[in-house]
Amino acid sequence: MVTGPGDKRAAGRGRLRASHADREQVIAVLKAAFVQGMLAKDEFDLRVGRTFASRTYAELAAITADLPVEPTAAQPPRPARAWGDQPVLRPGTVIAAATALCGGVWAFTFLPPWPVNSEGDPPHAVIMLFFLTNFVYLIVSVMALTNLVATWHEKRSARRPAPGAGGPAARRPPSASARPGTSTR
Repeated sequence: MVTGPGDKRAAGRGRLRASHADREQVIAVLKAAFVQGMLAKDEFDLRVGRTFASRTYAELAAITADLPVEPTAAQPPRPARAWGDQPVLRPGTVIAAATALCGGVWAFTFLPPWPVNSEGDPPHAVIMLFFLTNFVYLIVSVMALTNLVATWHEKRSARRPAPGAGGPAARRPPSASARPGTSTR
């Protein structure tokens, strides 16, 4: 509720009780004014206290009456994740991390001089680590690419208009028999 001295809506609702959301909106205006340097800290604290004590729209309007009504350059709110939802990793990030990890394991298995057994083979644990890393890398890459294709398909199908709602069929010219002034004999 951003109101100025000449706001007719606030004047008409002056005696109506303000809601908690209205108080939060006034506090947001006060915060913006404080950040922009229009209010000192003690003035900000005083007005926030008055906001919580206000009961009507008229009292809330009086708190912000001397502040400009123009909107601030704030970022639009982002949609919040549901409680307990895990953040979704982007496929490119997952593939990059898996590639870096796999490259590190390759360097670990090939660069240092491992002791060899009597037949000249490196230790079995190093060989198993190499093959297991490659197998896990393949699985992670396939899963990430599958997720990428599914997301692309979902976005693409969301942009398509519903059948009959402005698609190609809706733009067809009427047939010759449906034109006015023509007869169908």
